[in-house]
Amino acid sequence: MNTALHDSTAASIRLPRKLLAAFTLLAFLLIGLGTAFPSHALDLVAFTGITGPLTSALTQISALGPGIKALVGFVGFVVALISLSALRNFGPVLFYVGLAIFAAVGLVIAGAIMGAVL
Repeated sequence: MNTALHDSTAASIRLPRKLLAAFTLLAFLLIGLGTAFPSHALDLVAFTGITGPLTSALTQISALGPGIKALVGFVGFVVALISLSALRNFGPVLFYVGLAIFAAVGLVIAGAIMGAVL
């Protein structure tokens, strides 16, 4: 009787495995964000973090009017979403790879087209 009561109190002190995994994931996420934010900042107005031929293309797009920028950004998102829906047919791994590429490249370019500052 005494050992059964002792075992149940010891089990209630431990954290469940899913809760421990969630706290670990949150800690890794905060550490990753803390190290990535200051070193990977992009200026989408002066294009200081973007190099290569993309800089001249974004400079030409920035000379357009606000309505044309909005239209180009909208068409870009529509094309990207159509390609993301096509990626669903290739399997889960290629879908997440395509989603990561869209998030890393497409949103930065669309933000530069719209003139956003991140």
